[in-house]
Order: sequence, then C-alpha cells, then structure tokens
Amino acid sequence: MGPVPLLGEPWAVARADGSLWAKDPSVVRFQGRYLMYFTLPQPEPGTERDLCVGIAESRDLRSWELVGRLYPGGDYDAKGLAAPAAVVIGDVLHLFYQSYGTGPLDSICHATSTDGVTFERNATNPVFRPQGEWNCGRAIDADVIVDGDRLLLAYATRDPEMREQIVGVAEAPLDSGFGRDAWRDLSLDAPALRPELDWEGECIEAPAFVRTGGHADGRLVMFYAGAYNNKPQQIGYATSEDGVTWTRGVTEPFLPNGAPGTWNASESGHPGVLTDDDGRTYLFFQGNDTGGRTNLLAGVEIVWTDGRPVLREG
Repeated sequence: MGPVPLLGEPWAVARADGSLWAKDPSVVRFQGRYLMYFTLPQPEPGTERDLCVGIAESRDLRSWELVGRLYPGGDYDAKGLAAPAAVVIGDVLHLFYQSYGTGPLDSICHATSTDGVTFERNATNPVFRPQGEWNCGRAIDADVIVDGDRLLLAYATRDPEMREQIVGVAEAPLDSGFGRDAWRDLSLDAPALRPELDWEGECIEAPAFVRTGGHADGRLVMFYAGAYNNKPQQIGYATSEDGVTWTRGVTEPFLPNGAPGTWNASESGHPGVLTDDDGRTYLFFQGNDTGGRTNLLAGVEIVWTDGRPVLREG
C-alpha cells in the first residue's frame, strides 16, 4: 500500500525541548467546531512523564490549535490521565479517560462539559473496571458509542499475568449518568477480542467504535491497534451485530505503519473515529518515525464499499 492522503500535515504539541508529542486522538464535532482530545505531557518543568489530556480545536479537520488541558482532579488520577474518548449526547460532551501510572489499578473515569473545554468530574470516579477471571482488573483506552438506549464502552485490559493486552465491552443505560453503578460488563466470561494474528503480537488495544456507512442503524465496527507501541503498532478492525461478539474484518493491517523514511515508519496506532454531521467518516491515529521519542497525530478519510471500510486514496 502506498502513502494514504492525510487531512493536512501530522500535528502535535511541542514539549519544553522543542520535540513534538501527542497520542491517542478522539475527535468530535461540537458547537460548530471540531474538538480533538488526546494524551499530552504536562507542561510544568520536571513533570513531562506525568500525562494529562490535551484539547485542540479545528474548523476544517486539517489544522489544529491547542485550546486547553484537563489535569488530574482527584486521588484516583493523581498520577496522570490519558487516552480520552469523547461522545456528544444532546447538548453535553461526555469524556471518558483512564487514570495513568497505577498498573493493574488503572481505571476508566468520566467527566462532562457544556463547552468542550471545561469539565465537571463524575462524583463516583473511577466509574469502570472489568470483572471476570480472564483479566487483571485494569481498564484503559476506553471508547464509547450510543447504541439505542444504551452507551457501549469498549476498553483494553490485560490478562492476570499483565502480559497480553486484550479488549472487552461494557454497557450502561443512556439515561444513567454513567456512574460506577450504571455499568454492566458484557465481557464477563471472555474478552471481546484478543491478539490472534502474527502482526498483532501480544496486544489488542485502543478500540474505536463506528457504524458502517456513518449510519445510525449500520453494523457496529471496532477499529483497534494491534501490537504494542512501535513493534510496529498497526490498525485493524472487527465487526459485530450485538456489541458482544466480534469478527475480524481483515487479517492484514487495515492501516499499516509507513515505509522507512516516512513520518509513521515506527507505527500507525491508537485509532479514533469521527462520523461527521454529513455522514462522512474520518479515522485519526498516532504515528512517528523515532521509535516513540516523538509522536504525531493525523487523520484520513474512510469510504464504505459494500459495508466495508476503505481508505480514501484521492
């Protein structure tokens, strides 16, 4: 596969040393502009290993401006927060993110906003950790999608030995407020996806929901990242009729890392999907050519052919 046309140039935020770094994009359209939520190092001297959520704004999906940050707000995320997922429900933007830096205790948290930049935390944070003997109890890399009268949440976790990264799915009533007592783990007995293909290595993570064709009644599709960062990480997808049982749509990467010398030679990872108001679909992802010393964010458009996603090439 040759280079895929990007939506503008790869983008990130400059750190104190001038290097560019941003990861884990999630993009929504809210109040007349696009907002991207992503993982970003905290800017204070000596805290660059402590992560926060960056907020960037765009009018055209091609150029971005940093407009805010979401910092730790309680004991549960005091060591950092990362991997945000945004969804707009009515007039409210809901943000799900993981606590960071506590290993098997990392959990999913929830916050809401009426302007997309300032947030109120859920009083019951953290709101979700998985159950079942097949996992270690950790939850990271959340993504969410409205599915009728429920909100589906996909999450990554690990096996009890903390070796293999795997994905599960949970649900909460759409009118529940998404607090800790609202969630039901749909992957109680077994994961929704675990690494099986050679290119996936020991890792399936960063699930990203969308529906085929950008239609509310389309089949559920979950893009995911296969392999740990820079191994290289690449992007695949799976489909589902019920949100519980998932079938891979491809056996080779849907969006591979780039060729040597390209900006994403080390990986194309951690997808996030936007279905725009006009039904067009865009896939955002992280990439770099430095083995992870830098990280950039980029987007591509997806078109649908016979219910299957295809990268737009022109």
